[in-house]
Amino acid sequence: MLVRRIEDTFATVFRQTAMNRFEQAIHEARRNDGELSNERFSELWLVTQRSMFGDSVTLTENYGSWWSYIPHFIHTPGYVYAYSFGELLVLALYARYEEVGSSFADLYLEMLRAGGSDWPHQIMKPLGVDLNDPAFWNYGLHMIEQMVDQAEELAP
Repeated sequence: MLVRRIEDTFATVFRQTAMNRFEQAIHEARRNDGELSNERFSELWLVTQRSMFGDSVTLTENYGSWWSYIPHFIHTPGYVYAYSFGELLVLALYARYEEVGSSFADLYLEMLRAGGSDWPHQIMKPLGVDLNDPAFWNYGLHMIEQMVDQAEELAP
C-alpha cells in the first residue's frame, strides 16, 4: 500500500509538473517561433520527460510522440498544474500540522470555510503558510522523501 501511495504521489507531483513544463514550453515556442511541427512538439516533450526521469529510465526517440495521447494539452491546457499544486499543498499542510500540533485543526477548518472567497495565498496566511516561499513546498517534498525512506526500510 505504501509503494502504491508513493507511485501515485510521484505521478501526481512529478509527472504532472513535467507535463505542465511541456505545456509552458510549447506555448512559449509557439509565441516565439510560430506554428510548431509534430517534431518540435516531440522534441519539447522529450526535453521535459528526460528532465523528470534523469538517468533512471532510457527514453528513446519513439517516446517523443507520447505527448499526442494526452488530449487535455489541446482541450484543457494548464489544468495539470492543479494536481501538483494540490498534492504538494496537502502534504506540506500535513507536515505543518505535525509541526504545530492540534491547534492547527481549528485554523485548517477556518481555511476550508473560506472556500474560494480569496486567492489561495491569502487563504493560507492564517495557517502561517506563505505559498511564495519555496521552504513551504519543501515540507511536501520532505513528506514524499519520508515515504520513500519508510518503504526502503520495510523492503527485505
